[in-house]
Amino acid sequence: MQRICAKDTKPELILRKELWARGLRYRKNFNKLPGKPDIVLTRQKIAIFVDGDFWHARGYQDNPGAQVGSNKEYWQKKLARNVERDKEVNDELTEAGWLVLRFWESDIKKDLTSCIHQVEQYL
Repeated sequence: MQRICAKDTKPELILRKELWARGLRYRKNFNKLPGKPDIVLTRQKIAIFVDGDFWHARGYQDNPGAQVGSNKEYWQKKLARNVERDKEVNDELTEAGWLVLRFWESDIKKDLTSCIHQVEQYL
C-alpha cells in the first residue's frame, strides 16, 4: 500500500494537462476545501475529483469489496467508507456553493474529450 499515490496519478495528470492546454488555470490538491479536491477552478467554484475505479468501488456501490479475493470483510468496510465519504464531501461542497464533478479513472483514459467537455459545459 506504500506505492499507492494519493495525488498526481496518471489519470489526474492526463486531465490536468488537457485542462491547462485549453487555457483553464486551476489549483491542485486544494486542502482548503473538504475532501481536498484533485483539481479546483477557484474562480468558477468547481471542484473536480479523479476517482480510482478500485478505491471508490466503481460498479460495486451495492457491494463494495466484491472484486477482492481475500480479506473481504476488511475491504468491504474500507471501500464502503470511501463511497460514503465521497457522498459526504459532495454534500458539504454543494452546500457551500461549489459544483462538484467526479470522473472515473477509466473514463478519463477512454474518453478524455467528453470529460473535458463536461467541465467546459459549466464554464
